[in-house]
Amino acid sequence: MAATNPATRTEWRIVGEEVGSCNCAWGCPCQFNSLPTTGYCEALMAMDIETGHFGDTKLDGVKYAQIFHWDGPVHEGNGWRRLVVDEGSTPEQRAAVEALTAGTQGHPVFEIFSAMAPNALETIVAPIELEYDREKRQARIHIDGVAESQIEPIRNPITGEEHRARIELPNGFEYRVAEVGDSVHWRTTAGEKLTIEHEHTYAQLARVEWSSDGTTR
Repeated sequence: MAATNPATRTEWRIVGEEVGSCNCAWGCPCQFNSLPTTGYCEALMAMDIETGHFGDTKLDGVKYAQIFHWDGPVHEGNGWRRLVVDEGSTPEQRAAVEALTAGTQGHPVFEIFSAMAPNALETIVAPIELEYDREKRQARIHIDGVAESQIEPIRNPITGEEHRARIELPNGFEYRVAEVGDSVHWRTTAGEKLTIEHEHTYAQLARVEWSSDGTTR
């Protein structure tokens, strides 16, 4: 994995809300160490950092998104990824997010995904609209000309009533508890391998806390 000596890493911590859509069926087999629904993986993940820092750089209010594609399961590697950082961030904040997502500053959530998706396209700086209500399993991601996702609760196919489900991973490296939703429609136009479109696939909404010591809360 792309990692540095812990003694030379920058100390950091971020707390916020993560919203994601992927191409698997509701529940996402990957969360249970099983193979992806259709044999390959694609995802759009967005993060709203409520509080955080990277060394002396404050990250409060920074938003970023990542777009991923793998020809097979994530663990087979050789995937593609692209980072989008909100244009309201400062150059220092952008550099911090780039360092984190490159997997050089510790924590499995960054180390694993960067190692499994070594084909990284140039970072995009653009306005990121991110709305979410985790309890209601509702969210919206909009990055003009790059990506969008509309997330709603899963509904009973007969009655139309909302169906609530959670995934709890006591030892999960990405989150501990995630609300599961329906990615009604999501698409990206982010370049080679990253032009994607799906309907009614898996969505997750989770509150996360990650830090440079490798812990997830």
